[in-house]
Amino acid sequence: MARTTPHEPPPSDDRPLYGRIAALLLDELRDGTIPPGERLPGERHLATYFGVSRETVRQALDVLRRNGVVTTDRRGSHATLPGRPVEAPQSLTFPVGARSADPCALDRATVTWEAPPPEHAEALGLAAHRPTLVHRYRSATPDGRSLRTAVTSFSAVALAEVAELARYRDRADGATPAQLRRAYDWMRKAGLTLHHRDAITQVGDASSVRVTRRVHDQYARPLEITDLVVHAEQDALVYEFTSPAAG
Repeated sequence: MARTTPHEPPPSDDRPLYGRIAALLLDELRDGTIPPGERLPGERHLATYFGVSRETVRQALDVLRRNGVVTTDRRGSHATLPGRPVEAPQSLTFPVGARSADPCALDRATVTWEAPPPEHAEALGLAAHRPTLVHRYRSATPDGRSLRTAVTSFSAVALAEVAELARYRDRADGATPAQLRRAYDWMRKAGLTLHHRDAITQVGDASSVRVTRRVHDQYARPLEITDLVVHAEQDALVYEFTSPAAG
């Protein structure tokens, strides 16, 4: 029996296999799963993800390059297709407040599939040691001084109802950059109303503060929990909330 994966294109499709893989990648680019400018996963990772050979992946990427959808340089292949417009004029960054006030800051975000911190598991109603999608963000000055860090864990509800989030599971290796800038837009598109609750506490001394954010939907189901730590001596915490108009 031929090996199949959840991402394998349907066998009834009469296009060559590399053309079907190119179409699947294009879908992820169009729906924002791979944001514009983000580096695509490597050929080996994509081959495993789609259950095909690396040569098939190379041919698929070549199709996308010829159509101007991706570009390749010394750092690898990058998405160039503009993202879909969001419903609100200004969409919430993810996590809210994570964007550094320092224009020279170097930001990095990755995702892993692992058991979340115990306090996150409890808040999300997850059984002990049950893995989920965990997002880690770090902003630092060019000389390496940390400005802020954030750890976010997603609930089973969020992953079940928000397809764009669930797709990250298969490339959640902790090394590939993963900018979930549109996570809150994806949740709203899935029909979820977002209720944020922030608790701000001191960490150790007065130089750092921790913001613990819990987000639940209109049915009081937990969606995500974030612990954002800001080093207040070097950075300022700025919140920007934009809520879509009623109706």
